[in-house]
Amino acid sequence: MDSSPQLHHIVKAMAAQDPTQLPTPSKCTADFCLIPIGTPTASVSKEVADVQRLLKKTGIKYVMHSAGTTLEGSWEECMRVIGQCHTMLHANGVVRIQSDIRVGSRTDKQQGFEDKVRAVEKLLENDDK
Repeated sequence: MDSSPQLHHIVKAMAAQDPTQLPTPSKCTADFCLIPIGTPTASVSKEVADVQRLLKKTGIKYVMHSAGTTLEGSWEECMRVIGQCHTMLHANGVVRIQSDIRVGSRTDKQQGFEDKVRAVEKLLENDDK
């Protein structure tokens, strides 16, 4: 979804008529952390590895970090993949999963998670000068 004035008016009109027909953002980043509950041990590295293997197979752009994984794609793609991670872990015997999900989108420009990190790193480089 771009930020053109024409699109803004179309979306506003759609929302006034039937908000359930509003489109989702065309691009987003989704940071998620799946927390398996009731596993035999405190370690969840096996479940995290299973999730990472699934993400690799989906082809979605992602990066794992110490507290979860960040996805980049369409809104539908990100939500579908997170749901597939839940389903896979349930199929592997995890009875309960709690997820924390943070989703970001913007209409003024396309910016992926790598761009966001680079922007901060660039500012930090100036600290050393």
